[in-house]
Amino acid sequence: LARGIQHTAVRRAHRKHEPDFHDKYGNLVLLGGAAVFTAVWGYVFTQAGIEWGLSPVGRITPKEWRE
Repeated sequence: LARGIQHTAVRRAHRKHEPDFHDKYGNLVLLGGAAVFTAVWGYVFTQAGIEWGLSPVGRITPKEWRE
């Protein structure tokens, strides 16, 4: 069994490495995802009308109690 495993490991080590999907397109996919992420969050932060005051003091007023 050990010789078979060793033989397989040697065969794999000598085999020529063929580029797979990640070798070919990995960086392109990563950059594309980063660009989409930046564009979407850039739009959200600039166009969504979010008010950036973090303190709720003076903004939250209690509603009148309904019976």
